[in-house]
Amino acid sequence: MDTFAHTHVRFRHTLVAAICASLLVPALALAAEPDLAAIQRAVAGQHDASVKRLQDWIALPSIAAEDLNSREGAEYMARLAREAGFQKVEILDTDGKPGVFATLDAGAAKTVGLYFMYDVKQFDPKEWSSPPLESKIIDKPGLGKVLVGRGAVNQKGPQTAFLSALHAIRDAKQPMPVNLVLVAEGEEEIGSPHIGQLVHRPEVEAALRDTVGVFMPAASQDTEGKVGISLGAKGVVELELVASGEKWGRGPKKDIHSSLKAMVDSPAWRLVKALDTLVSEDGNTITIDGYPKAPPISAEEKAMIAMSTQLRSEAKAKEQFGVAHWIDDLSWQQANERLISQPTVNIQGLVGGYTGPGGKTILPHRALAKIDLRLVPGMKKDDAVAALKAHLAKRGYGDIEVNVSGGYDPTSTALDAPLIQAQRTVLERRGLKPYLSPRNAGSYPGFVFTNPPLSLASGHFGLGHGSGAHAPDEYLLIESSNPAVQGYDGAVMSFVEYLYELGR
Repeated sequence: MDTFAHTHVRFRHTLVAAICASLLVPALALAAEPDLAAIQRAVAGQHDASVKRLQDWIALPSIAAEDLNSREGAEYMARLAREAGFQKVEILDTDGKPGVFATLDAGAAKTVGLYFMYDVKQFDPKEWSSPPLESKIIDKPGLGKVLVGRGAVNQKGPQTAFLSALHAIRDAKQPMPVNLVLVAEGEEEIGSPHIGQLVHRPEVEAALRDTVGVFMPAASQDTEGKVGISLGAKGVVELELVASGEKWGRGPKKDIHSSLKAMVDSPAWRLVKALDTLVSEDGNTITIDGYPKAPPISAEEKAMIAMSTQLRSEAKAKEQFGVAHWIDDLSWQQANERLISQPTVNIQGLVGGYTGPGGKTILPHRALAKIDLRLVPGMKKDDAVAALKAHLAKRGYGDIEVNVSGGYDPTSTALDAPLIQAQRTVLERRGLKPYLSPRNAGSYPGFVFTNPPLSLASGHFGLGHGSGAHAPDEYLLIESSNPAVQGYDGAVMSFVEYLYELGR
């Protein structure tokens, strides 16, 4: 507008001035701030319907690992997108589970990408104090009322809160500040093996290329209300190592009596011995020959971690995780430096032979280890898998099968990316002082956005609190008893504010 005024300062004719004034009206209208109070009223008015939307979604579990409800999950995700205002919604098939691609054209100047997942982790109802698909709302001392259910915080709760933000903006008759491009997959919990087949379809990639970046809704506050901004995530590889008498050529090809161990080799012990070569004696340092090296932690990353550890409680973290010591009895800051900077080889589970009541005295013909490898920036999934296979072969364990089910590279985004700076602005405007983290210790397939050919910013955002991802009694905070921690409606409003800030 300053340029416009200076360009026309020499024009004094009344008619020209009138024309100039009329031209400014649309610009002023576009620059007007949204009526956040009206949106807040809409959020409060739709609270029950929003929570019911989440409960209904949780009642339909899509579990990729169990091949359960994948098509139904995609159809439900598509329905939720249409109801939230996305005009174009498509279910896209892959060589695995289907995904959803949707766009919302608001006629806005900027476009924002969204990453959703509609699948959830497996669960055993016997381990839960509240049925995992019933989404009961219970009192949780020190927090308030929480909704307990599989997917409550990972990720259906935050995603539903984001969709509720779109409903509220529309119900309040406020303009959508940005256009949206949504990619939703149904295989995140098995390592997103076909995410590339969704994102790199020509029409999807073209739509994402115009975005300022891609973010994943989250409930990022801890129990005290503190919140961090993460600049990336570790990569992951999910795989199985299988030792069998058939592949080995030694040991039995079927389970036999355990007394025969005196003269027959054991595939189960072979797997144990092979696993032992992957890590140091304490299990904490990777010893795979030729494994990709993690770059040293930088001074900037150390400074971020130092700030975050000062703000977060070590005692509460230990209580939450149920641990008494960190590796090597490291200090709180040193443990977090290790958490952020180090790759890992983790045994998720060991399966072999008889595991029921009592004993069965057998010599199992087959044993399996479920493994995940976490990778930091500078490491590649394919390099890690290749090194693992070569290591086993070199050590004489080439018969052990390495079955990779999914995985992807790490992700990293610059602090000055508008997608990240908008998060900081929203949080600081609320009086929050977010700490920075170089990356999440967990993983999500953000690499498909941050790596070429898209090379976009990617991250997580959202207020609110939840916990128990992948574990029994997973929950999302609905009504908070602590003003510093946002409940469900506060989480919805954080997405409203974020969208408007991105639109600016």
